Amino acid sequence: MEIFGIELRTTDWPRLVAWYRDVVRLRSVVRMTSEKYALLSGNRAGTLAILGRTDAGPPSPRWNLVLEVDDLDGLYARIVAGGTKCTSPKLHPEGYREILTSDPDGNQVRCFAWDRKR
Repeated sequence: MEIFGIELRTTDWPRLVAWYRDVVRLRSVVRMTSEKYALLSGNRAGTLAILGRTDAGPPSPRWNLVLEVDDLDGLYARIVAGGTKCTSPKLHPEGYREILTSDPDGNQVRCFAWDRKR
């Protein structure tokens, strides 16, 4: 068994799809505009489904979407350039660097990359 993916419900489907596609740079696997459904993926296992709904519910502080990225500095620059608050990249003793941000709906997103200089 493995976890296939995560579903996010949103009232602003085009904006959230665009943020994960253009800023985070997940690739679109399936996009059904009429159904307000998009399935996005990175280079590794796991998918993110974004579902347009009239009542999406509030974001929850109980969880983070965690993404392993190849270019943390590039992602940080795109997030900041888009006007979203984001922590500066931080090196952890465990050997990875991370940033913390929120997507346009307020869902917490943690992005990390292994520090290849170690």
